Amino acid sequence: MDKYVCSACGYIYDPAQGDPDNGVKPGTPFEQIPDNWVCPICGVSKDKFEKAK
Repeated sequence: MDKYVCSACGYIYDPAQGDPDNGVKPGTPFEQIPDNWVCPICGVSKDKFEKAK
């Protein structure tokens, strides 16, 4: 599964860890995160994330 990086603050979404504090279970691919999820660090929307290289 690919990691994704927030273009605003650099937070890296790692599917292996998920974002359990915000309702995203470990093992959840980025594509399956709800569209209303936001970066837990800076609050930008999911569409501001880019696939990590």
